[in-house]
Amino acid sequence: MEANYVPVYVMLPLDVISTDNQLQKPDELREMLKCLKSADVDGVMLDVWWGIVENKASEMYDWSAYRALFEMIKEEGLALQAIMSFHQCGGNVGDIIYIPIPKWIREIGESNPDIFYTNYRGTKNEECLSLGVDNQPLFSGRTAIEMYHDYMKSFRENMEDFLAAGLIKDIEVGLGPAGEMRYPSYPEAQGWAFPGIGEFQCYDKYLQEDFKEAAAEVGHPEWEMPGADAGEYNDKPESTNFFKTNGTYLTEEGKFFLKWYSSKLIVHADQILDKANLVFLGCKVKLAAKVAGIHWWYFHPSHAAELTSGYYNLTDRDGYRPIARMLSRHYTILNFTCAEMRNSEQPEEAKSGPEELVQQVLSAGWRERILVACENALSRYDKYAYNQILKNARPNGVNKCGPPKLRIFGMTYLRLSDEVLKEDNFSLFKIFVKKMHADLNYLPNSDKYFAPIEPMARSKAEIPIEELLEATKPEEPYPFNSETDMPVDTGGSSLFGTIFSVFGKIKSILIR
Repeated sequence: MEANYVPVYVMLPLDVISTDNQLQKPDELREMLKCLKSADVDGVMLDVWWGIVENKASEMYDWSAYRALFEMIKEEGLALQAIMSFHQCGGNVGDIIYIPIPKWIREIGESNPDIFYTNYRGTKNEECLSLGVDNQPLFSGRTAIEMYHDYMKSFRENMEDFLAAGLIKDIEVGLGPAGEMRYPSYPEAQGWAFPGIGEFQCYDKYLQEDFKEAAAEVGHPEWEMPGADAGEYNDKPESTNFFKTNGTYLTEEGKFFLKWYSSKLIVHADQILDKANLVFLGCKVKLAAKVAGIHWWYFHPSHAAELTSGYYNLTDRDGYRPIARMLSRHYTILNFTCAEMRNSEQPEEAKSGPEELVQQVLSAGWRERILVACENALSRYDKYAYNQILKNARPNGVNKCGPPKLRIFGMTYLRLSDEVLKEDNFSLFKIFVKKMHADLNYLPNSDKYFAPIEPMARSKAEIPIEELLEATKPEEPYPFNSETDMPVDTGGSSLFGTIFSVFGKIKSILIR
């Protein structure tokens, strides 16, 4: 039964470290951590903000506040997932605080705004650096990739004792906005609202030059990136020439662009994860990368919102398995979102398919023989969301005689707050944790029963992009049970359950 135990982590508040690099409300935080420990939670997840640690000047790092926080987490007997957060906090769903990327980077952006992602109309997005500058030495002589490497290297050097003690279980490497491996195609700060299709973000001068070279290499120097025909943030697919049924995305030129756009994202992630692997070589931790759950327009032929995000996924083309294959080179966990969502909770007009999307992406990871993990995308406190997570965590149920046929490596719950600690919510949350643990008592080092955390080995040989793209051939996903075999049961009336369901549905729609 121990192999059925799925560890549960809880994300800490976004502002636990202040913008001036101070640990916020330590006494209050410690009490919250004690509450989590009392619920048998396995650990916590934490953003380690680039914009806080290296804010003042190039290669001037200050880890003092994070060291104090790590020590507190260790004292309370919790494990830690650390996110290398190379992005801005602010401008996305749930962002309650503004933490920009380092000040000295933004100053470079004032004279060279093309270091930032740019849409067709020329609007810049300062959430993170464009992948177009990954290998451009624009930052006091360093490239973006070198800056990410140096930051992670400094983290290892300054947290060596915590790594050696086994406090840190995995390092999630930020690969884009919100820490996710994607383009910032749907920024709320620029007016996007659910379920808008979003916009392509490749019009900085570096990516434009790259595309022109790529088009010329295949004998089509006349080809151009999509323009106004791809619409604006809040358009629907059918209102655009590019994404409409039988639209430009199906032409030879459209396919070339989408392959280029999505491949650049994969290469970007591959480069950064290779550096992360080098930095943490020999450490008993796992690497992780977060893939976004772009579930809206999943049932439209164009999958428009996925395409603008960088996921070239269609009915006849798997956009996620090439990502999983790339992650396999670095022994990296694929962490996927929207594990709590049900199709019935989404507005019909959005043509959403979160259930099928989760099934597809997790299956892609398992087929490439990598570990997968999950998060919920929106804060939920009801049994319907918990049961959906439980179903996705062990899609074919518990196996009392050994490892289940399919299971995730871990679940990270969004997010620690006063709301989740309210008596009724916390009582249900504790039941959820118990069910994730397969009704077992807390197991320290539960990974040893399923996928032991070994010293990190060097990444395998680079996989050519064309070989990665061979994985686009679609296959039927693994079958998932319709319901979990270990449901959370509130013990309440059907009316109580109905209220939870309605609350979850309304919140899911309104927050978007």
